[in-house]
Amino acid sequence: MSITETLSDELARDTILAMERLGNDRLFTDVAKVLGASSTTPQDAFLTSIRVRLAERRGCLFLETALRAAETGAPPPAAPRGPDPGH
Repeated sequence: MSITETLSDELARDTILAMERLGNDRLFTDVAKVLGASSTTPQDAFLTSIRVRLAERRGCLFLETALRAAETGAPPPAAPRGPDPGH
């Protein structure tokens, strides 16, 4: 991982924690604007890390919900509609 990717990913992790703490789910957009004002390279790396980390969280939450549903006999959660990710 390059220094840009490493630092951007660390900032993404810290930003997501701040978003939770502040209750502001769009804080990352302001952080991205600050980065972009200096250089678009770290801005792009930061936004990629944000997207990956948030997607991973949503995937984990979906999996946890599906497992709980299976254990309790509740209906499984519905996956978002869209293209088949297996193709």
